[in-house]
Amino acid sequence: MGEDVREALSRVRQRVSDAAVAAGRDPGEVALLLAIKTVPAARVRQAIEAGATLLGQNRAQELVAVEPDLADLPHSTHFIGHLQSNKVNQVLRWASCVQSVHAPSLARRLDAARGRQAGETEAGPLDVMVQVNTSDEPTKSGVAPDAAADLAGEVAALPHLRLRGFMTIGANDPDPGVVRASYDRLAAVREEVLASGTPGTEDARELSMGMSNDLEIAVAAGATMVRVGSAVFGARPPA
Repeated sequence: MGEDVREALSRVRQRVSDAAVAAGRDPGEVALLLAIKTVPAARVRQAIEAGATLLGQNRAQELVAVEPDLADLPHSTHFIGHLQSNKVNQVLRWASCVQSVHAPSLARRLDAARGRQAGETEAGPLDVMVQVNTSDEPTKSGVAPDAAADLAGEVAALPHLRLRGFMTIGANDPDPGVVRASYDRLAAVREEVLASGTPGTEDARELSMGMSNDLEIAVAAGATMVRVGSAVFGARPPA
């Protein structure tokens, strides 16, 4: 089983490297985050032992259940799913970054919780990303692209958060051009925010986009982080 994960991870790394080279980019510019929703802790451990130290978790209850079993291994975990306000404290115990900030209310809740946490543990600001719905699909979370810059400014103004960039889920469309357009929109949002000079947005350079089936398109569009699950761990069971 461990060999399967190791080999699959190697193939995905090669895909990312090949995509970067094809786009005229340095493969070192693209981080690989393993999406571990529904993956048992034992298989996640195999991936970490194979060198994959950046994880992504979609569900607060799974984050809380799995992380204690991984505590002895060097890794960091980002929260990449829809975050309910009543789960914020649970998530902040384990996550080093929340990629799915889609509204000012959630940002303020995270800021307040991090402030309390900092008072108890001297923790620094929490890394966050603004999630943008660049495909305009009603089933996807995220702020609209034309409102993303305003949300980024609000997030950047909060004292216990550090805006690191933007996240999106690509268009669910068989046309690669449509998928590419959804990723180009996120890159355009980032450029708009960086050019604005709004205080606190100068480090918002990350573009978390692309998954197992479309990571090459995302890398070509400028992704700095791709979120891959099934290509390493296999198809997930029904939720």
